[in-house]
Amino acid sequence: MPAKHILLIGGLYGLLAVLLGAFGAHGLREVLSAASLASWQTGVLYQLVHAPVMLITALWLRHGGPAVLRLAGLLFALGILTFSGSIYALVLFNTSWSAWLGPVTPLGGLALIAGWTCLCVAALKTQDT
Repeated sequence: MPAKHILLIGGLYGLLAVLLGAFGAHGLREVLSAASLASWQTGVLYQLVHAPVMLITALWLRHGGPAVLRLAGLLFALGILTFSGSIYALVLFNTSWSAWLGPVTPLGGLALIAGWTCLCVAALKTQDT
């Protein structure tokens, strides 16, 4: 994935995380159970943590970082979408049709782990100056 796209998606994910966090705190507090609200907050936390990581990944790539950072950016983007996105959908649409999303959440977590692994590989490939 090009650095420009990683930057854009990371910025959008950061923006959405703040909006979704506020929505959860103010709009869903009276509607959701404590457990559902905690799940929502977990989705927001993971999204908010990984959005800046995407920005750093893109900047590193733009400044001569190894190509594996493109894969890291893609994995972070997919991981946030599937991990946090599936949590949001499960909380909002707690119906029988949304039950298939349960197994999607750990796949998103695996994508995030793989993204971090790519960052470690990139660090090993980078020469000290």
